[in-house]
Amino acid sequence: MVSRSLNTTAAIMGRPIHAMLVSFPIVCFTLALLTDLAYWQTGILMWQHFSSWLLLAGLVMGGLAAIAGCIDLIGSARIRAISSVWVHAAGNVVVLALALVNSLVHAGDGWTAVVPWGLALSAATVLIMLVTSWLGSGLVHRHGVGVSRHD
Repeated sequence: MVSRSLNTTAAIMGRPIHAMLVSFPIVCFTLALLTDLAYWQTGILMWQHFSSWLLLAGLVMGGLAAIAGCIDLIGSARIRAISSVWVHAAGNVVVLALALVNSLVHAGDGWTAVVPWGLALSAATVLIMLVTSWLGSGLVHRHGVGVSRHD
């Protein structure tokens, strides 16, 4: 149970912007893995195009979420004092870097844009993202980051 809340700096009407934006790249990068798997199994070029667009959308929204997260990190010494916040932040930087490289790989033509490196990068992105999402939920549930109390 959370005993106290740590309000975030980047918020709209008390709601943390980072939490609002972070679900978009999670969905986009996960769907990019699924569309890569669909392309690998079918060879239908449409799936490779879907992956490319999903990676781009995930990178844009992930970049915006990262900016909001950095504002929260810089704006609160209490949040900076939590050790897992640094692992969460570093992991998310790795996720965005892998997604950027993956997007460049997917810019190639057809089969070689997905198999094997595009698919491997998509899988690695999703695996690391699972860890950082788990750490992020721990920041909310254990430390109360972004939780507002309305008593």
